Amino acid sequence: MYIMKNAMTDPPKSAIDIVMERLRRKDAEAGTAQQSLTDAQRTAIAEVRTIFEAQSAERRIMHQSAVAAVFDPAILDEREAEMRRDLDRFERERDEKIKRIRDGK
Repeated sequence: MYIMKNAMTDPPKSAIDIVMERLRRKDAEAGTAQQSLTDAQRTAIAEVRTIFEAQSAERRIMHQSAVAAVFDPAILDEREAEMRRDLDRFERERDEKIKRIRDGK
């Protein structure tokens, strides 16, 4: 027998709550187990993120000083592309490190 909850007594759910509920159901149906992180993993992930933020900030500062005296649009575009590549690489490395930490490797 299915008992329907009274919609008037339950508080309304936010869009995020609804999506998270769907994702949990989908994971449960797929047999994906949700594992919680240890304190050591949380600390390691926070450290990786801090290093990423520092690298990104340093690269942005270096970029600003490199383009401060450049007026040629072609060189500016080249420097912008270099910075984007570096930031993408930093982000990719960060994500790989976090994945390894989560996987326990």
